[in-house]
Amino acid sequence: MAKEIKNENAEAVVEAISKTEKFFNENGKIIGGIAAGIVVLAIAVFCWFKFAYQPAKAEAEGQMALAEQNFRAADYELALNGDGNVLGFTQIIDEYGAKAGKAVYFYAGVCELQLGNFESAIDYLESYKGKDAILAARATACIGDAYVGLEDYSKALGYFEKAAATADNMFAAGYLLKAGMVAEKLGNAEKALGFYETIKDQYPQSMEGYDIDKYIARIENK
Repeated sequence: MAKEIKNENAEAVVEAISKTEKFFNENGKIIGGIAAGIVVLAIAVFCWFKFAYQPAKAEAEGQMALAEQNFRAADYELALNGDGNVLGFTQIIDEYGAKAGKAVYFYAGVCELQLGNFESAIDYLESYKGKDAILAARATACIGDAYVGLEDYSKALGYFEKAAATADNMFAAGYLLKAGMVAEKLGNAEKALGFYETIKDQYPQSMEGYDIDKYIARIENK
């Protein structure tokens, strides 16, 4: 009985091997073509990454470093638009996209903000998709600043609140102070007081915390 089972298993294995061989014999050219296509695609991707993407990325980073120098020097016009020899952030975005890093959109947005081009600033800052929480909060707050420049205080308030919630650190106090001042501008003293009291309670050691009592007193004495 055991011998019969063994023979049946052997026959099943032989049959399976036979079917496999038949399948490859009938479809060998197709399978070979697919395998060759995968190899060619892999080589193409490697060549693109090695000889196109990486050099472009290195070139973009080099241009980005020069633009950042101008940004740190507060030469926002030069940092944004370049001078024909050195590229600005706008040209870097046009030529390289985010190859130099996602922060290029943040820098371009801040430059536009400093130059008073509020709508362009919002467009660039909204395009910033970096994962750094502190920089993301600053970008959000800068959008709020741009809306203040456009005198759209309701939208500005929302962005300052969002920025404060994104970065729960000493920078949050500055965003809360801006939120409070905008809330006052909108005539919502109670909401403004809430922002100021949050600074007093949670961020007393911040620069904003040292002066926050005068903001609180101003509302309470009205």
